Amino acid sequence: MTGISRTSADLDPRRRRILFRAWHRGIREMDLILGQFAEAELATLSEAELDELEAIMGEEDNDLVRWITGEKPLPERYATELFFRIAAYRPDFDPVRHETK
Repeated sequence: MTGISRTSADLDPRRRRILFRAWHRGIREMDLILGQFAEAELATLSEAELDELEAIMGEEDNDLVRWITGEKPLPERYATELFFRIAAYRPDFDPVRHETK
């Protein structure tokens, strides 16, 4: 997935804003992680989960990537079910290699 594929027409303004922010991060890895998660889950998140998601999205992208990949220890405040659900949408960070003939 390289970009948004769901319509935001059925979302309330807060969810639309979150979806946009999820796909427009500082680094592409976080676009893919948060964007894919938001597309799949945003419509069903509770208000409390939206609050938590916005707090997570307020963190620096480089920190988020390191927490998700395990390169850096996850702060206790983010050791939550929602964070682990987001991390489950982690794309393959290995470069795609094509053989040429």
